[in-house]
Amino acid sequence: MSKKQITLPITGMTCTNCSNTIERNLKKLEGIIQVNVNYAAENATAVFDANLLKEKDIINKIESVGYKVPTAKVELAITGMSCANCVRAVERTLLKKTPGIIAATVNFATEKGSIEYLPHQITPTEIVAAIKKAGYGVVQPSMDALEDVEAAARAAEVKEQTRKFWIGVVFTLPLFILSMSRDFGLVGAWASATYVNWLMLMMALPVQFYVGWDYYVGAWKSLKNGSANMDVLVAMGSSVAFFYSLAVLLNPVFGEHVYFETAAMIITLIKLGKLLEARAKSQTSAAIKKLMGLQPKTAKVIRDGIESDIPIKSVLVGDVIIIRPGEKMPVDGKVIEGESAVDESMLTGESLPVHKQKGDSVIGATLNKQGLLKIKATKVGAETALAQIIRLVQEAQGSKAPIQHLADRVSSVFVPAIIVIAIITLLIWWLGVGTDFTTAMIRMVAVLVIACPCALGLATPTAIMVGTGKGATQGILFKNSEALEQAHQLNTIVLDKTGTITTGQPRVTDIILGETEFDENEILRLAASAERGSEHPLGEAIVQTALERHLSLVEPQKFEAISGKGILATVENRQMALGNQLFEKTAFLQSEINRLQAEAKTVIRVAIDNKPVGLIAVADTIKEGSKEAVAEMHRLGLQVILLTGDNQATAEAIAKEVGIDRALAGVLPNEKANEIKKLQKTGLVAMVGDGINDAPALAQADVGIAIGTGTDVAMETADLTLMRGDLRAVPQAIALSTATMRIIKQNLLWAFGYNILLVPIAMGALYPFESLPMMLRFLHPALAAGAMAFSSVSVVMNSLRLRNPKLKR
Repeated sequence: MSKKQITLPITGMTCTNCSNTIERNLKKLEGIIQVNVNYAAENATAVFDANLLKEKDIINKIESVGYKVPTAKVELAITGMSCANCVRAVERTLLKKTPGIIAATVNFATEKGSIEYLPHQITPTEIVAAIKKAGYGVVQPSMDALEDVEAAARAAEVKEQTRKFWIGVVFTLPLFILSMSRDFGLVGAWASATYVNWLMLMMALPVQFYVGWDYYVGAWKSLKNGSANMDVLVAMGSSVAFFYSLAVLLNPVFGEHVYFETAAMIITLIKLGKLLEARAKSQTSAAIKKLMGLQPKTAKVIRDGIESDIPIKSVLVGDVIIIRPGEKMPVDGKVIEGESAVDESMLTGESLPVHKQKGDSVIGATLNKQGLLKIKATKVGAETALAQIIRLVQEAQGSKAPIQHLADRVSSVFVPAIIVIAIITLLIWWLGVGTDFTTAMIRMVAVLVIACPCALGLATPTAIMVGTGKGATQGILFKNSEALEQAHQLNTIVLDKTGTITTGQPRVTDIILGETEFDENEILRLAASAERGSEHPLGEAIVQTALERHLSLVEPQKFEAISGKGILATVENRQMALGNQLFEKTAFLQSEINRLQAEAKTVIRVAIDNKPVGLIAVADTIKEGSKEAVAEMHRLGLQVILLTGDNQATAEAIAKEVGIDRALAGVLPNEKANEIKKLQKTGLVAMVGDGINDAPALAQADVGIAIGTGTDVAMETADLTLMRGDLRAVPQAIALSTATMRIIKQNLLWAFGYNILLVPIAMGALYPFESLPMMLRFLHPALAAGAMAFSSVSVVMNSLRLRNPKLKR
């Protein structure tokens, strides 16, 4: 099996039943392993067997049930083809080896290729690079002519719907005013003339069959695919009112009053609601759009000694790029010249600029604050950190949280149930209560148009979209919505030591002087000079501390490393001895040695000219914020456990220093997952780590959390990645999960409560209560349509509240 995953944007969905229809039909395709269609995100994510199914087959299936997938096409002039086999080689390269290509046709005679592709997955520059990698030349296409096809398709759809809405307003408003004026006797007897009803028909026709035509199309598509969506309810409700009025107009035996304004009001108000919903929904993906907007459009590249501005899509790995103060890094790279402070807050959430110098890595879209930098591009296009973050957030936003399953099950039977309830309402009022047919019909129409499956479908995904987007702006990346949901239910947090609680880099923590004429800096200077010949991490820590103090170091005249004991060196004609086993027969500063070792520090004894002069303690220092993070986890009611391969004394010293409850020491990498499994017997467990040896434990945990400064393996295994190596982001992520779940529960309560409360009111449940206003006792369909439009918008607006609160740092 050759497993592949694809995410496709979809246009034309009007409610959650549309997404369920697409999902159900895609699952029928042979080769589909998993599929999820998200109405709020307007996309479909499918995992499939590439040996049985192609991307084009999935797109064709979506389009066959009546929806659209925006794709783009590019024409490329290809050089270097010498025969028909070359054509097949290019097509094979594009279709089988290049993700994001939907179709490719290459013409040997014209030496041109027509390629259809998914613009959010691959760019024309990457297509060109793939063809060149296969050994052929390509005339580079103009980047100015390319556009964001998906954004253009969605913008065109909104523009079309907005135009139809205003056309609806132009006809509905005078129709409503005329009808109400006649009903309340505000106009003369002329308004009761037959020709006025014909005038109302003329005003209602364009609203019913032009503005409202989308509902008929949507209803037909839905019914054709064996389901019923919101369009069915709107089409039925407005059609009943319209065609009953038409029957009255043609034959007065059916009644006296026409309801053309009711049909027009239903369509126009619901069209308004869908437009407001679309606008609000677009704001739920504001974080993704903000991330996409971070990358600059051009880069200053030096090629063949010439500096020039080129489109960002044309930058290649290995290009040398100049970034001046105030400019953004166009791609990921490594500094080859210059020194500066770089603001990475837009990706990591870390407010303080990070110092960069030769050899340091930089991330695309981060801001160069001060000096001139020259970098070599290491990752471009879809491989950059920014592109990976966007992909991760989009996948999380497109996934379904377990809490959504209830809403999905209700939505699947909601519309048929409402149709049955509407028919029952008609029969009860007409045949049971004995009212006239017109009154019973109006009750039925009110039931049809007030019911809202959309609010149920939007309750969870809109909150997930805003929550994951909010996390991304703070450097908190959820891999899927299940992790976002589970994070607020955790009972235990398990922390790795090295690189998670500690920096993972040994540092000099103490310098203890004996009876000597040398001061602290002089001992450190001589010790560091001696260690310049060493490659041991403890020696490097001593050298680094001396350099940070701006001490002048010299090269040792002689150097000898004694395995397992220390080093001997000659520095400025002084005999230097450094180590932890070189002076085992002495009791020099033994009490200090015992104290430092109890604090989990490695003690290096220093002798000059055979005289012990002091001690240098080196330790893997606690990260800034680790103690504060553990305290915040305790405040959230979580048990915090340290899991490490270090000895018990070191583990307990670290645990005590940061306030951790328990320390599990001496645990080998292959045993960590078993320890997590034991802890899971008492509740949900999160594992926080950064190394390759943490990967099995991260996978075993209910929520695996990778520190972003760690290895790619850990991040790939984890459910949640923290872009900055700060443990304080863990309680922030839990707080975000809690806030998101609170919003989801509010949305579901509103969505269910709205329908449970208002559908009976539309049926006439309040009619016996004469003290209530008539508008509640006899709910007009126009008011019902307005309430229905408001219900979806209110759910989305509630989800948007997640953008406002700031996560505690």
